[in-house]
Amino acid sequence: MRAQFVLSEIGVGLRRNLTMTFAVIVSVALSLALFGGSLLMSDQVNTMKGYWYDKVNVSVFLCNKSDAESDPNCAKGAVTKDQKGQILGDLKKMSVVDTVTYESQDAAYKHYKEQFGDSPLASSLTPDQMQESYRIKLKDPEKYQVIATAFDGRDGVQSVQDQKGILDNLFGLLNGMNWAARAVMALMLVVALMLIVNTVRVSAFSRRRETGIMRLVGASGFYIQAPFIMEAAVAGLIGGGVACGFLVVARYFIIDHGLALSEKLNLINFIGWDAVLTKLPLILATSLLMPALAAFFALRKYLKV
Repeated sequence: MRAQFVLSEIGVGLRRNLTMTFAVIVSVALSLALFGGSLLMSDQVNTMKGYWYDKVNVSVFLCNKSDAESDPNCAKGAVTKDQKGQILGDLKKMSVVDTVTYESQDAAYKHYKEQFGDSPLASSLTPDQMQESYRIKLKDPEKYQVIATAFDGRDGVQSVQDQKGILDNLFGLLNGMNWAARAVMALMLVVALMLIVNTVRVSAFSRRRETGIMRLVGASGFYIQAPFIMEAAVAGLIGGGVACGFLVVARYFIIDHGLALSEKLNLINFIGWDAVLTKLPLILATSLLMPALAAFFALRKYLKV
């Protein structure tokens, strides 16, 4: 009988404050969709880091005859055969180095023509103007500075470049966008909590006569509060369900179908469905507990039970 009464009161409360209940559902859905989106964005950035950092190389560019005339780092002339042998031997001895690949001037020229063949500059370049280099794959991409310290300024070395620096700029931008989404999410959560508190208070005020009678007949505080708390929890849970739907639909249409980014952007290793599905229980739990706790603390002061 008590359970039936509580359930009937939940229905009455939701119908009486239909507009505010709808506002709560929408605000909870949007805020938790942003919450889930920010979590997935973090997973995506980490996945991309793991994928691309494993492929980046450190390049040790060697001095050529042109560099000897124009670059201060090559003031002692083009790299010699002995210097190349010494550099290669030192690279292979380093514990942080996984593999070393030599790229000749002809190979560098060929790669340049493949990538920038339409450039006006390409027609004026010759193989002897290109730089020989050692392409180094590190066991840990974060150890670039070890290579830079060992070879920067060394005779025959024009420069040491790390491709990871280019990726760091991209990941910095993605992380910045992710933090912006989290800021919007936090704002939406505050709005949702304010709406929940106001909705619960309006509902309690509209039923103050019933709650007064219940106190007079000796009803417990929890028994009086339960319908209001469950109203907020039900509205929040509906919003959480809508947020989960947003994430599933977004993953389906943006990555798999519709925009089909997984087919158009083959260079990006997108997160899988497992990453999405593992976030849904967290979103549903948050959508249930957050409104219930907000309603509980709001009612303690308002009903004074």
